[in-house]
Order: sequence, then structure tokens, then C-alpha cells
Amino acid sequence: MNFKVEWRIFALVLVVFLGCFYLPVGNVRFDNSIIEALYLVKWYAREHVILCLVPAFFIAGAVSVFVSQTSVMKYLGAGANKVIAYGVASVSGSVLAVCSCTVLPLFAGIYRMGAGLGPATAFLYSGPAINVLAIVLTARILGPELGFARAFGAVIFSVIIGLLMHLVFRKEEREKSRNAVVMPDEESRPLWQNGFYLAAMVAVLVFANWGKPESDSGLWYLLYAHKWHITALFSLVFAVMLVVWFKASCIKVTLAALPIIVLALLFPKQPLLAFSVGMLSLSLITATGSEENSQWFASSWDLAKQIFPLLLIGVFVAGLLLGRVGHEGLIPSTWVAQAVGGNSLRANFFASFAGAFMYFATLTEVPILQGLIANGMGKGPALALLLSGPALSLPNMLVIRSVLGTVKTVVFVLLVIIMATISGVVFGLFF
Repeated sequence: MNFKVEWRIFALVLVVFLGCFYLPVGNVRFDNSIIEALYLVKWYAREHVILCLVPAFFIAGAVSVFVSQTSVMKYLGAGANKVIAYGVASVSGSVLAVCSCTVLPLFAGIYRMGAGLGPATAFLYSGPAINVLAIVLTARILGPELGFARAFGAVIFSVIIGLLMHLVFRKEEREKSRNAVVMPDEESRPLWQNGFYLAAMVAVLVFANWGKPESDSGLWYLLYAHKWHITALFSLVFAVMLVVWFKASCIKVTLAALPIIVLALLFPKQPLLAFSVGMLSLSLITATGSEENSQWFASSWDLAKQIFPLLLIGVFVAGLLLGRVGHEGLIPSTWVAQAVGGNSLRANFFASFAGAFMYFATLTEVPILQGLIANGMGKGPALALLLSGPALSLPNMLVIRSVLGTVKTVVFVLLVIIMATISGVVFGLFF
């Protein structure tokens, strides 16, 4: 008998037993926090899984199968031109306008394909942080100075964080770059075809999740009002490319499209129903199609198995601790409001630290901050939370750790928190 191992098992059993023995069931705050955690998981499953995560898994799987490693290494690899690599990473991330969880499958896909740590983490930060609609909403509701500072800070952050990650782990990056030289790969089809194919999927992802703007007029609202028509148009383009370029069966695609069209016509006010059937149809087409399409489905499924359980666990814990918007978890909201008052270093650090662990759906950070500012939050801490919150969350961290490992994840999180804190302090001095 290995007593060292057995004592560890005994200690674990004892901790679990004591946790169950002293479980504060019946305490109003504890009971409420459990309900809030379940509500948050339910909301996340309804609002984000089908519309955000499933398309993101397919996009990431397509990148890993259809885009050659040579192309990824050329533009995003550890040895790629830095201006091109970080320019592509920050711009492509900003185009997506997704939340901190939706960007994860895409990040995992390009990193596994050989993207350098610096460009990959720049993309990881820029996706949820550089959201044009959120920046416009921030400027309109919280003031133009906060909107401009958020836009400027997020763009600069994505590049600086990527460069610092590359610098900290430069030895590993050099080794990665040397190994990649001996792994040339040819495109199975022209790069421009893969580019248009991925662009169509990204457009479906972006417009299906297009949020309602504050104003009921203007371009943003026009796009919102016709978001499902635009999504349907890009889905049609995607289906044509799937048949013509990716050799999917025309009969299969046509038969799969029929129930989607019928559901869209019969239930126009429930677009999620038709969209869900569309995702299921795409799964069946790719899983039972050509060898290349089967690999696409397998790659997407592998990412889903790795990422999805961690996200649900993280969302539950975030809901348990912090609750939902307007509802409290274990941590009272008054504690948060008191901790971020004024513009001190402590207030800025707490705002960036708390924001990093909270879960923000796209655009929800603005009304949350509006309430906190009304309760005395300083402009500096508000910027610190805007720069750390949308880009990070507890669910997000759990998945990043499974991709990068513990050390790189800790460094990435610390860089975001420290830079957000410094930015908040500097901004608070002037505003």
C-alpha cells in the first residue's frame, strides 16, 4: 500500500465530506446564489451555445482542416513578419465582435495550426475587446472620453499583450519557429476560396448575434432589423460554396435546406428554431460527406468536447459568485460598488481584477457600468473594467488553460489585469 497516495485520497474525501456536512443550505444568500448560477447557465445555453459557440466550433474546425499550416505560419507563425502577424491578429479579431467565450474555439484552432503565441493571444484579446458596436454604445451612454479610451486602449492592448507574451516565452517560440520550417504544407484549393468560405461563416456568426443598439434609427439599427435576412443570405452563399468548392452532395444540401426554409416561413418570430436545424443539418452533411468534410466535422467535435464542458462549469461558478445582471450571487454587489469608488490604485486594480473573472455577454458591460458609475464608481476603474472584463472571464480562463497550460494562462491574465489597472489610473488622473 502506498501510504502517501492513500493519505491524499483520504484528505480529498475528508474535504468533500466536511463541505457536504457544513453546506449552508437554508441560508438565503447561498440558496439564492445557487438559483442565480442555474439561471445564468440556462440563459447562456439559450443565448450563446447555438448562436455563438456552435458556429465558432465549425469555423475553428474549418481553419484546422481547410487552411494549410503553411498559410497560418506565413501570416501568424512565430517567425512571421511582426507587423503582418499582429496586424492580421488584431484586425481579424476585431471583425468578429464576439464575447470572451465565443472567441475561444477560433483561438484554439489557429494556435493548434501553428500560430505564434504572440499573434494568437493578440487575436484572443482583440476578438471580444475591440467590438465596434460596444465601443459606440460606450461613447453614447458613458461618455465620448470613455468610448475613445476604450477603443484606443483595446487596439494597443491587443498588440502589446501579444508582444509581451512572445517576449516572456521567446525561447519556446524560437523552438516552435525552427520546428515549423521543416513542415511545409500545400493548399488543397486556392487560398482565396478558403478565405471566402471562412468569411461567409464568420458573417453568419456575426449577424446572427447582432445586438440591438440603443437607438431605433441609423445604420446599426437597420442592420439589427434585417439581421436574419442578412444571415440567411450569407447562409445561402455558404451553401453554394459548400457544394461547388467543397464537394458536398447537392441533393443532401438541398434536402437539408428545405426544413430550414419551412421553419423560417412558419415561425418567423422564432429564428433560433430554423438556425438550430441549420446547425444540425450542417453536422449531418459534414459528418457523412467526403473525407475532407468528415475531418472538418471531427475537428469541430474535438474542440467542442474540450471547450464546452469547461465553459458550462465556468459560467455556473461565475453565476454562483456574482449572479446575473441585477441579481446577486454569494458576493454582495454593494461590496463591488464600494471597492471601485474613486480613482485610487486599489479601486482600479479591484475593477480590473473583478472584471477579469466576471462573465460579460456582448454589450452587457455598458449597462452594468452605468449602474456602478451611478453608485460612485470612478472613471478610471470604469475604463479598467472595460479593458479587462469583456476580454476575460472565469469560463474563458479555464479553456485558455486547457490550450496554453497553466503558466502561460496566468501570465496572460496578469498582463491584462496589470495593463488595465495602469490604464485606469492614468485615465483617472485626467478625467
